[in-house]
Amino acid sequence: MDIRVGFGVDVHQLAENYPLWLGGIQLESDLGAVGHSDADVLLHAICDAMLGALNLRDIGYHFSDTDPQYKGIDSKILLKNVFQLIREKGYRISNMDCTVILEKPKVNPHIEKMQKVIANLLEVEEDRISLKATTHEKVDSFGERRAIKAYCTALLIK
Repeated sequence: MDIRVGFGVDVHQLAENYPLWLGGIQLESDLGAVGHSDADVLLHAICDAMLGALNLRDIGYHFSDTDPQYKGIDSKILLKNVFQLIREKGYRISNMDCTVILEKPKVNPHIEKMQKVIANLLEVEEDRISLKATTHEKVDSFGERRAIKAYCTALLIK
């Protein structure tokens, strides 16, 4: 059995008049993430973790933020495309562990719904997708609600 681990991280600025997409769902918020796509930091970190596990570079390499075809794209589409690359290499998801850093709104009430969306996209059971959330205790750009960050570690098996 071939086992690979990958790590992903993503950060986006928060601003007014943008939607806040996280884990494939839209959260009610006065601030949203700014980006070329829908700026879903969690799905982007998951993509990078899976790509990294197989030494396939990063999400920006595959989906350039200068390419107009990705302007405003739903990050669930990006995740599906990355998952297809993983499957073509003969791998599947064993599990992943993710953490979101966001001061507000609270993420915990939405975790089960996000797990369901992500597990469905990656064709695994929901208990294979660990999602956690924390704040930065009002410190730095994350704590001051100027940015959002997500980390993900993914374990792939062949």
